[in-house]
Amino acid sequence: QVQLVESGGGLVQAGGSLRLSCAASGLTFNNYHMGWFRQAPGKEREFVAAVSWTGVTTYYADSVKGRFTISRDNAKNTVYLQMNSLKPEDTAVYYCAAASRLSGNLNRAYVYDYWGQGTQVTVSS
Repeated sequence: QVQLVESGGGLVQAGGSLRLSCAASGLTFNNYHMGWFRQAPGKEREFVAAVSWTGVTTYYADSVKGRFTISRDNAKNTVYLQMNSLKPEDTAVYYCAAASRLSGNLNRAYVYDYWGQGTQVTVSS
């Protein structure tokens, strides 16, 4: 059974930082690209960042470029999202997801096979 478990969310002031983690089990981690998405109340789920199965290639939404960094540790079956210079508009539930390494279009939710349960990030002004 595949499980993706996010952690590291919380309440932070604007300008602060958080580091999200997503621990994967039940799959061969280095066969999967990994992504982060977020969903704010009343809004659709949106792409945040993705990292290739090798860890070499990363992708970011324009809204987080230069502030967020995605990385992975294949030895630990874990993907991370370092979030700096947080803004109130970053407030959302953050989800990690896994897509087969044969997938493209990693900014599209439909290519992902597995999803975590989400972790809340709240940025106060």
